[in-house]
Amino acid sequence: MKKKKETWYLYIVRCSNDAFYTGITKDIPNRVEKHNSGKGAKFTRTYRPCELVYFETLPSVQDAMKREIAVKKLSRAKKEDIVNSFPIAELEKV
Repeated sequence: MKKKKETWYLYIVRCSNDAFYTGITKDIPNRVEKHNSGKGAKFTRTYRPCELVYFETLPSVQDAMKREIAVKKLSRAKKEDIVNSFPIAELEKV
């Protein structure tokens, strides 16, 4: 039996202290809700609310994890560039 292909997302949220938090998930709205309810990552619990500012689709958890590591290594300026180049209309689809 062929396994159903899963879609994974890399996402970036902007926290209340203007810091970026990068993570991966299979369900963006649920994950952002977790961050904002205090049940997400330890970092985001301290700096709520969090606003989704970027996401990208990846074909596997392995690809998502590799991309997450790469994005987390970027400078603040490079992350700003990524976020600022993302079409706002895409965020409204989530």
